[in-house]
Amino acid sequence: MVAKPELIPAVAAAHGNAFWWRFIVTGLGFLVFGVGALLMSMLIMPVLLMLAPPRCHRLSRVTLRRGMRGFVGFLHRGGALTYDFRGAERLGRPGQLIVANHPSLIDVVFLIAFTRQANCVVKHAMFRNPLTRAVVRATGYISNELTADMIEETAGALRAGECAIMFPEGTRSRPGQPLVFHRGAASIAVRAARVVTPVFISCEPATLTKSEPWYRIPPRRPHFTFRVGEDFELDAFQSGASLPLAARACNERLCERFHDELQGADGYTRRGD
Repeated sequence: MVAKPELIPAVAAAHGNAFWWRFIVTGLGFLVFGVGALLMSMLIMPVLLMLAPPRCHRLSRVTLRRGMRGFVGFLHRGGALTYDFRGAERLGRPGQLIVANHPSLIDVVFLIAFTRQANCVVKHAMFRNPLTRAVVRATGYISNELTADMIEETAGALRAGECAIMFPEGTRSRPGQPLVFHRGAASIAVRAARVVTPVFISCEPATLTKSEPWYRIPPRRPHFTFRVGEDFELDAFQSGASLPLAARACNERLCERFHDELQGADGYTRRGD
């Protein structure tokens, strides 16, 4: 099954790739996102935080997922972007570690929107930001502040049957530069993952890249493609070698897999080219 975008309403289609129309819709989208985050942080998540942690996490993730789906739908139906999400039904399995490249600011929005009951490794700054701290606490998301703690917490979540999302690059990709994966995701994979599933993300033309402000609208409507790849084979890394050596080998193979799949997409280059 392929999760495909709905037909763009006539009002959006009529504007086509008109720069100012997309500029307005994108600006409204960020405004909607901010207002939604404020409402969740001030009204919804504080109530859910009064519940026992398992129930709080479950309900908070359902609430956030629906909010993200609404945000994606707003941008799409307004004509700011189009997307194609292939294989979404394979996301959200127990003990599944989802790893993805990170070309755009809103990659995580799509992944949360299309993954059932997803845990997520997020920047520690989100635990200090007034707009996001209640959300990440209520959902039980994991901070990346201390690598050792992040690895143990995420591994524990996978062992408990949760699904977790990670971006091994740690930050958004730089167009035209080779992918560089940090070893944290691979360390978690060899320790605790039942299955590792890669998601290959591309966007044409590129938008919301590293250090690019939201108002730098591309010359035509961007199209996002999300491809859920075949599960990554872990057996060779989860038996025999010591954990550090296994994690290093797993990380190198995982990075190679992404290079091979994304070669030529959105300015990605293969290391050494």
